[in-house]
Amino acid sequence: MTTNVTEITVIGDDDTGLVAGVTSLLFERGINIEDLDQAVRDGVFRMYLAVDTSEMVCTEATLREDLHDLGDELGLDVQVRFPADRETQQIAVLVTKESHCLEALFEAWANDDLGADIGVVIGNHDDLQPLAEHYDVPFHDIGDDGGQQNEDALLDLLGEYDVDLIVLARYMRILSPNVVFRYEDRIINVHPSLLPAFPGAEAYRQAVEEGVRVAGVTAHYVTTDLDQGPIITQRAFDVPDDADLAEMKHRGQPLEADALLEAVKLHLNGDVSVHRGRTSVRENGTGYQLGLPDELEEFTPDRPVDGIGSVVANDQ
Repeated sequence: MTTNVTEITVIGDDDTGLVAGVTSLLFERGINIEDLDQAVRDGVFRMYLAVDTSEMVCTEATLREDLHDLGDELGLDVQVRFPADRETQQIAVLVTKESHCLEALFEAWANDDLGADIGVVIGNHDDLQPLAEHYDVPFHDIGDDGGQQNEDALLDLLGEYDVDLIVLARYMRILSPNVVFRYEDRIINVHPSLLPAFPGAEAYRQAVEEGVRVAGVTAHYVTTDLDQGPIITQRAFDVPDDADLAEMKHRGQPLEADALLEAVKLHLNGDVSVHRGRTSVRENGTGYQLGLPDELEEFTPDRPVDGIGSVVANDQ
C-alpha cells in the first residue's frame, strides 16, 4: 500500500467516457496522476488512481466535493483517501463460525501489536458475536438464515466504519466485484492450502484425497478471481500417512491464524506492495516470516546442484 499519495477509487456501471471524465477533472485542478489501473468484471467498472495532490489548486474538501458531483453526474461511486486519512487505520474483520483467526487478531490488538484498530466485526452468522462483545467491538450479522450475505448492508457498514482494511478471518463467502473493486489490495484472506494448489472449497479435504505429504495455508489479497490473488505469506506442515480431515484442520488452523496475522501486519506497516499480480516486500520487511522458518534451512541439502559435475570434470 502506498501511503504518500492520494488514492481515488471509482466504481460504477461500465460506460464510455468514464476515464476521460475523471482524469480531465484532476488535470484541471493541477493534480498529477502517478498510477492508474482500470478493469471491468461482470459489467462493473473499476478505476484506481494514485495521485499527487501536493500542488493542486483547490482544497481537499473541494476536490472531494467535485469528484462526488462528477460521480453523481456519471453514475459513479467515487472514494477519495488522502494520506492523512490513514494515520489510524480501521480494520473490519469478516467472519463465519470459526474463531481461531479472529482470536489471533483480537489478541494482537489487545497487546498493542497490530498497529491499527479493529473497528467492527461483520458476520454472515452470529456465532462469533460473543467473542466480539468480549473485546467491546461492534458486531453486525449480515447473513440470512442460510448464511447468504447482504452485500448492500456490508458496503454500508464498511462506509460507516470508514474501513481501511478488510480481513477475511475464515469468512466462508465469496465477495462480488462490487465489493472487491472498492477495496482492491485492501482485502486479505487466508486459505487453507498452499496456493495455487487446492483453490476453492474444502481445501483440506482435497489435500487428504490427493495424498499430499506437505500441506499448508496461504494469506493473500482478494481479487475477483477466486483464490488467485497476490500471495503475501504462507505456512506449511507435514501430513502424517494416516491423516484425516480432523487432523489436517488441527495442524492447519494455528498456521492459518499465524499467516493471516503476519500478512495483516505487513500490509498495515506498508511493508508489502503489489505489482502485476505479485507481492514484494520492501527494505524494512526483513523481520517477517513469509514462508518456512529460517531454522529449516539447515535441513535443506545444498548439493548436488546443476553444474558441479562439469566443474569436477574440468579439474581432471
